[in-house]
Amino acid sequence: MSRWMRTLLVIPEDLRYTAEHEWVAVADGGAVRVGITHFAQDALGDIVYVQLPEAGATVAAGESLGEIESTKSVSELYAPVAGTVSARNEALVDTPEVINSDPYGAGWLVEITAADAAAVDGLLSAAAYRELTES
Repeated sequence: MSRWMRTLLVIPEDLRYTAEHEWVAVADGGAVRVGITHFAQDALGDIVYVQLPEAGATVAAGESLGEIESTKSVSELYAPVAGTVSARNEALVDTPEVINSDPYGAGWLVEITAADAAAVDGLLSAAAYRELTES
């Protein structure tokens, strides 16, 4: 399988993306669920620790909301939209490596109640994110 085909298979069409390699899905009730992409987890390598904000924390779009640590490096996590953290994935405290095996499912990071729900529309489409990762 070509590199292009592998990338195509791991960029779900129904999500939005950031240039910092986060994905965003609109969850029930209008909150947005945030995680890191397959591309990001692959570049990081084995994830060993995640530091996330508490529920109730206010986040600003483009600002740091936590850190993710792998055997290779420590990277900042960025808020894709402004709002209030409504939930965080507590399972990652004990099993951060699930991000490597299921970045778009059980490896989600936080849910944010967006200050402006339309802000999600301004994020990258799957096609635009694919272009970013292939350049």
